[in-house]
Amino acid sequence: MSETVAADRLGVTLQRRPSGEPPPLPRELNKVAMAWLIAFIGWAAIWGWVFLSDRPAIWITERDLDLMDPIVGNRQSWLTPMMQRVNEIGTRWVTPVVGWITIVGGLAFRRVRHVLLLIASLSIVAAIATNVSTQIGRPRPLGVTQIGYWEGYAQPSRPVALLTTALVCAGLCLAPAGRWRRAWESVSALSIVVFGFAQVYVGVEHPTDAVVGATSGVAISLVIYRLAAPEQAFPIAYRRGRTAHLDVSGPRGDAIRLGLSRQLGIVATDIRTIGLEGSAGSTPLRISREDGPDVFAKLLAHSHLRSDRWYKLTRTLLYGRLEDEQRFSSVRRLIQHEDYMLRVMRAAGIDCMEPMGIVEITPHREYLLISEFLDGAVEISEVEVTTELIDAGLSTVARMWQAGLAHRDIKPANVMVQGDRLRLIDVAFGEVRPSPWRQAVDLANMMLVLALGTSAELVYERALLQFSEDDIAEAFAASRGVTLPSQLRADVRRDGRALLDRFRQLAPERRPVSIQRWSIRRIGLTAWVASVAVALAAVFLGSLSDIGLL
Repeated sequence: MSETVAADRLGVTLQRRPSGEPPPLPRELNKVAMAWLIAFIGWAAIWGWVFLSDRPAIWITERDLDLMDPIVGNRQSWLTPMMQRVNEIGTRWVTPVVGWITIVGGLAFRRVRHVLLLIASLSIVAAIATNVSTQIGRPRPLGVTQIGYWEGYAQPSRPVALLTTALVCAGLCLAPAGRWRRAWESVSALSIVVFGFAQVYVGVEHPTDAVVGATSGVAISLVIYRLAAPEQAFPIAYRRGRTAHLDVSGPRGDAIRLGLSRQLGIVATDIRTIGLEGSAGSTPLRISREDGPDVFAKLLAHSHLRSDRWYKLTRTLLYGRLEDEQRFSSVRRLIQHEDYMLRVMRAAGIDCMEPMGIVEITPHREYLLISEFLDGAVEISEVEVTTELIDAGLSTVARMWQAGLAHRDIKPANVMVQGDRLRLIDVAFGEVRPSPWRQAVDLANMMLVLALGTSAELVYERALLQFSEDDIAEAFAASRGVTLPSQLRADVRRDGRALLDRFRQLAPERRPVSIQRWSIRRIGLTAWVASVAVALAAVFLGSLSDIGLL
């Protein structure tokens, strides 16, 4: 009921997506990937036929030899050394060189997903080429003098398949969509054609061996990348910014507009990112409306969920149960939690944004949390911090303590000033019934934020009006550099007044509260992670030759 009232007050119309209607940003194969997949399935059907009967194998071989005769029967003295060299380079060098350049380049630009998909594509193509060729057992071209390097069976061509996979994955991992991607595709296609012709020319492959190898490499690479890293969700772009900040132009921008219109009745006239410097785990947006005030939106995607999981796993390994929470199981759970925390905090009297609803962009993968836009609000670091603002910030923490809540991410970017009001934003890390340690850290962080614009002495004096000396001493005994959000930690370091030490001097002396939490779970989890990492590294290093990277 409260959501309906808030939606009506803010001019939002809640709607339902009819059954069978696709989401604003569906995840599906494009026509090119589908065409290559169909071609690969066609060859797979032929392989099954050949495996069951010799007649199609004989017919295909006869046609292959008919095509090869004019090529190998007219070898030229000036062309032969060139084709032998192309065959050697394509077989031994192109795949590992292109593969390692893609791996290094992808990691340098933090495209870990794309690098892992490259390794997966090479592994799958290598496994298919090895197993199918062994089952079919097709020999090298009969009656043809082979003048190039070769080994194993001929169908499909393993060198062509791996080379094609490496080139296709390199383009999908490193080349931005558009003219650069098209240029790379043209160069790759020419390289594959030249290499395939060289293999036929030197007599080590039939024409269909090369064609099937290339088809396998293209089809498998495109399908894997289009499903696991679609361009609209993971665009290749060379621009500054954190990987958490998603591009909201192009297909995703269109999908956001469509979702807002269909699900909340909001006609968006402009969508732009804001506050990226202080947001590390989402993409914050300001959305202008056709017939109402601007709204604030937070875009959360599966990449943010994955980052949250790695963050919590790392903190657990380093400090035990420092964060005192469990990971989220899905993006929908993650955004539902923030929507829930906004409502709980507002009910407790905490001055934060009013939620307006959730928009589904791609089911289970991308969602928008819509709330009121704090028009005219600025980060607290950009205004003069008065005594009234200090008291408002401290009373906000006091209310959270009384309601059994914790914000867990208090930093300048999340403490906004709108007129004479101090308002908290970004409650995604918020927690109900947190540990006493977590609540104490909230107080310390708020006092540090306020002291950056005034002095530790003034903030401490005002804090004594709402908290006891023991409360403040506990807060700074529980604080370390690691308990400060990264932005707050950097601001305190730049300030140069050693604010953390100064607060400890002002407060009664208290032994530091340990942030380490040792448990059987932590020890077992550390051992498991180490074992998995060693096993994966061993498997990867052991398979370098099999997947063409050596």
